Amino acid sequence: MNLPNKLTIMRVLLIPVFLVCLFCLESPTNNIAATAIFVIASLTDFLDGYLARKWNMVSNFGKFMDPLADKLLVMSALVAMVEIGSLPAWVVVVILAREFAITGFRTLAMEANIVMAASWWGKIKTTVQMIMIVVLLVDLPNVAVLENILIGLAVFFTILSGWDYIWKNKQVLHG
Repeated sequence: MNLPNKLTIMRVLLIPVFLVCLFCLESPTNNIAATAIFVIASLTDFLDGYLARKWNMVSNFGKFMDPLADKLLVMSALVAMVEIGSLPAWVVVVILAREFAITGFRTLAMEANIVMAASWWGKIKTTVQMIMIVVLLVDLPNVAVLENILIGLAVFFTILSGWDYIWKNKQVLHG
């Protein structure tokens, strides 16, 4: 197994560690530890893709597992943040609905032998969601305006990137 794929696996393995730190540590430092783990896991997202392309180590495993690992990490954090009261549930419902819709859309595309390339809007969406999660986890005083802007941007890019995938690949729906 190559290094980019090991980084992807590491991201998945860090999810339960992140959740344990967030929910189970009985200490004021639980958000700090959870945030640090989330940041490390998020950085592996950028690093594994960069290394896979740079070293020409793109694999079918990586093509499948990398986006799945991203979704598992982000969705775990978002659902956990609803539980701790840091994020409204409707935001998570919008994001989850987009992810399920695009996953179903990608399945239809695969059955029709249509390759759907990742778009920059999707990468921006993931980056904004991860930044939003980190800012909400840090929970600094007097940053409610910034938190609300990031939540709004996350919802906006979630919807935009979903619409972009479907619009650019609408031939999938005609098959």
